[in-house]
Amino acid sequence: MPTRIGLFGGTFDPPHIGHLILAGEAAAQCQLDRLYWVLTPDPPHKQDNPITPLPHRLAMLQSMISHNPVFELSRLELDRPGPHYTVDTVRLLKEQQPDAEIYLLIGGDSLADLPTWRFSADLVAAVSKIGVMHRPNDSTDLALLESKLPGLTQKLHFIEALLQPVSSRELRRRIAVGEMYRYYFTPDVYEYIEAQNLYR
Repeated sequence: MPTRIGLFGGTFDPPHIGHLILAGEAAAQCQLDRLYWVLTPDPPHKQDNPITPLPHRLAMLQSMISHNPVFELSRLELDRPGPHYTVDTVRLLKEQQPDAEIYLLIGGDSLADLPTWRFSADLVAAVSKIGVMHRPNDSTDLALLESKLPGLTQKLHFIEALLQPVSSRELRRRIAVGEMYRYYFTPDVYEYIEAQNLYR
């Protein structure tokens, strides 16, 4: 049976329990052998937004995922120059592991934007499944998406979780204004943010 590999990409700025729960649910519901966390150093769609320096994001992410043997930090984007497009990352992984089934894990908000991604048709063709982190209020028009990206809907696998939406943007805002944020993070990530005085 081929190895099933999940690809979970993001800026993880900061990485929080929402990421962890969705990754855990994806690993369980898609029966993944490994889940690669792909930390994006230089996301093409966030060129105008200030991003926390990579060493901080890397340290937080590594500490957050170290307890789970299925989780692995991927260097697919860290070790090559940007900008980093998902289609190139998937192609690289396929070169390294040609027999693996690749499950691309994305948020419900990203699913609606998928037709605008670079070489989106090639990306859909290259992966075995697209695991979509389903959020309670998602109302994506699947027929419209299918008309833009034929073959997409048969590859979709919706992942359910008990968690209400938690966003890095909202957590950065909470930290900046001094609101409660502690329990949205694993203890080591919380301690790191405090020690480094991040997002203030």
